[in-house]
Amino acid sequence: MELKRGTVILEIKNWTVCYGPIKALDKVDLKIRKGEIIVLFGSNGSGKSTLLKSLVGLKKPVEGTILYRQKDIHSWNTEDIIRSGIYLIPEEGGIFRSLTVKENLQIGAYNNYYQYKKRLEEVIQLFPVLKQRLTQIAGTLSGGEQKILAFGKALMFPYQILIFDEPSLGLSPFYTDYIFKLINKLHHLGYTILLSEQNIYQGFKYAHRIYVLERGKIILQGEAEELRNNPKILEAYFGNQNSGRQYI
Repeated sequence: MELKRGTVILEIKNWTVCYGPIKALDKVDLKIRKGEIIVLFGSNGSGKSTLLKSLVGLKKPVEGTILYRQKDIHSWNTEDIIRSGIYLIPEEGGIFRSLTVKENLQIGAYNNYYQYKKRLEEVIQLFPVLKQRLTQIAGTLSGGEQKILAFGKALMFPYQILIFDEPSLGLSPFYTDYIFKLINKLHHLGYTILLSEQNIYQGFKYAHRIYVLERGKIILQGEAEELRNNPKILEAYFGNQNSGRQYI
């Protein structure tokens, strides 16, 4: 059954993840509605990457529930979660750098190969730079082009939720702006987006709702416009309420 925009598509409650005796996430609650762009803010070590990885089963919780389209998926393995429609594009991109661009896109279509040609045409129309690079080794692309390839690889399967871990990390200002415009374009194409980000300006520019993580706990959440000048967001990055205000 197709969910209507605005319906909760993914929800976690009391989500607790540990590394040995250390709680990386402590009773985190988070909701994602279909058609939203949710941005997760927090300094390094706040638990952002752990949260995103745990949503696709790469790190199992010691406590908590996760509902996707009203189904409990906390015991599912990563492959089943991905096939169900949730995909993580990790910080490093998740591409195979020793393979060509086309081979990476073929791998992206592994679970959807009967639609490979159709999806390939759609992806290269959406990302024209990839059409010019199909036979090029992925590792020889620029950092921005590798990010675009990671996006294209993700779109080779009809996912419902795209999760991005630090999509602008290591990119020039030009590619940072370009990548966020692409993410916004994916949102308009119907994808639900969850991303973690250090770039406060870009995050607030496109987010519908914001969650702020600090030491594994959600310390703030709400509509992006309501939180734009909240000092807790600035403190989470800069340590006081004045530093960095010009970036938002």
